[in-house]
Amino acid sequence: MATVHPTAIVDPKAMLHDDVEIGPFCVVGENVTLGAGSKLVSHVVIDGITTIGARNTFFPFASIGLAPQDKKYAGEPTRLVIGDDNVFRESCTIHRGTEQDRSVTTLGSRILAMAYAHVAHDCVVGDDVILANAATLAGHVNVGEFAIVGGLAAVHQFCRVGAHAMIGGCSCVTQDVAPYVLGHGNPFAVSGMNLEGLKRRGYDADAQAAVKSAHKLIWRSGVVLAEAKLQLQQMHDEGNASAQRALKPLIDFLAISGRGLAR
Repeated sequence: MATVHPTAIVDPKAMLHDDVEIGPFCVVGENVTLGAGSKLVSHVVIDGITTIGARNTFFPFASIGLAPQDKKYAGEPTRLVIGDDNVFRESCTIHRGTEQDRSVTTLGSRILAMAYAHVAHDCVVGDDVILANAATLAGHVNVGEFAIVGGLAAVHQFCRVGAHAMIGGCSCVTQDVAPYVLGHGNPFAVSGMNLEGLKRRGYDADAQAAVKSAHKLIWRSGVVLAEAKLQLQQMHDEGNASAQRALKPLIDFLAISGRGLAR
């Protein structure tokens, strides 16, 4: 049976795994599902149609699954889905979706959301993402796996942040940030590629070299983007398996038209 502190308020319809721990002064709504090993330290509010996987930890004053900050929202039964092994530090805010988009906000697994991080309605956040203190994702933002959003950085609505990208602190992102990109500023500008991150994740020398070549082509050569895409595809087709593995996410990312590419 779940361990619930006497001061906590847990709706009897909420679905809690037997080993969930709910600390002092927490509030859990009727449509919440909490997976095995999850822990609410204290003063946590989880509400809405919210499904949370296993071994998630919520620190004090986290607000999870509440109504989106969207004036069009009128109480529709939208959802929030969270994976496994995530950590949500103090005063994080994660909002459920809206009918104007997917009707669901989705977070993957092994995410670290530091204090005051905000994930707005209809966002998709991949596995192993880090949102540093007060990092802010506006509505409809998509963040790829292993991306890092620095402290006090903000990402404009409908922007995409590619896998393994790293956004420096206090940045203002108003265009799509491609996979592997390293950058910062207001407005955000690309300064390099996150090669150190790729090393830590097992990308070999050929893969790293391919990413470096792609960076020179797209961000340093002065070639227009349409031509750069063609050359990037040729680079992929002529590369070995490691290079192709590294370049494919970048090619796929650039194939989708979004808010324009941060360069």
